[in-house]
Amino acid sequence: MKSCLKTHHPIILFDGVCNLCNQWVQFVIKRDSRDLFRFASLQSDTAGTLLSQHNYEHPPLQSAILLMNGNLYTESTAILHIVRRLRGPIQLMTCFRVIPAFIRNPLYRFIARNRYKWFGKQTSCMLPTPETKMRFLD
Repeated sequence: MKSCLKTHHPIILFDGVCNLCNQWVQFVIKRDSRDLFRFASLQSDTAGTLLSQHNYEHPPLQSAILLMNGNLYTESTAILHIVRRLRGPIQLMTCFRVIPAFIRNPLYRFIARNRYKWFGKQTSCMLPTPETKMRFLD
């Protein structure tokens, strides 16, 4: 295992060429004042290793993925776990946890299917700024 994978921080795996996903990562970074989260592009070897370790076999580019406390969370459940740990009014979104995932996730999947069409796509993965580079595992 790579040394960068040995972290006690929650890790967010995201589609590195998706504009919406990159905006989400920047949103999280700005509101993660406790420096909790680490990030890796789903296109990276790091993400492949982590997903393999968790026996995750679904198409990973269809979901944001959160690895936290030995658990793997996907789709709306991952997003709700993330916002719960951020600062600010975004935490109000956690009230949606009372809605079962089988009801929340179809909306998540609809957005995921259309994200490139609505928000566009980059030709390469995002490069972190020097200030945030230490938070990325790739």
